[in-house]
Amino acid sequence: MVHPHNVQERGMQGKRKIPFQKGKHRKPEKVYSFQEADNRLYDLFRHHGFEDFPHHERHRLVEFYQLLMTHQKTDNVTRLIRFRDIGIKHFIDSLMVPRLTTLSFPLLDKGTGPGFPGIPLKILFPKERMILAEGVRKRVDFLRAVREEMKLKNLDLVGRKIDEFFELPINGVITRAVESASQTIDSVKNSLQPGGKIFLMKGPNVDHEIVEVQQKYGDEFQLVEDHHYELPKTPHQRRLLVYQRSGAQ
Repeated sequence: MVHPHNVQERGMQGKRKIPFQKGKHRKPEKVYSFQEADNRLYDLFRHHGFEDFPHHERHRLVEFYQLLMTHQKTDNVTRLIRFRDIGIKHFIDSLMVPRLTTLSFPLLDKGTGPGFPGIPLKILFPKERMILAEGVRKRVDFLRAVREEMKLKNLDLVGRKIDEFFELPINGVITRAVESASQTIDSVKNSLQPGGKIFLMKGPNVDHEIVEVQQKYGDEFQLVEDHHYELPKTPHQRRLLVYQRSGAQ
């Protein structure tokens, strides 16, 4: 078995560093205090169908928000800087997944960026093992700081892109990266165990990706769930595809 910490160290050495160049650095106009951010998130969750979200987990999300915006002042780790956008397009977008399906652990978040959906899911499932993979160095440094500041246990970081040479045994993969479904399967097929699942957070127009996976992988990876939905009380349409690898888990 490949130990995740060994993967992490090897991932940050001898690999081409991937620059993060998506847009200019946008600094947050304001970082809300814990109490004000908590009040705002409570109101936002209540308005968007998450009124029953536990207080403790909401407080942890506020901690994460403050770390994200504090680091954004000096490092460009996220393109979203408005509180409402973070609450809906980062937090609620991430938290919708376990409302629609049952996740499989250990779970790899492939291309997590600044920690989405990985950190919100880790907050929701604190005892489960998760692996966050990211190829941009400044984001990996940020995630390491989040792990330490928030004292998140059973959370491993892989500081490189995931490809077919990644062999850490996992039971689940989740990603909202822009690559195609077949590209995701290509990169994780040597680490995903028989019976393991891939959770693909997509936009609504992905029928061509489903056809491509069927043509390339046939019965080796089966589409077992296909959820069409909107982020509650928004126009943002989403689609969650769940593929399962053949064989018993």
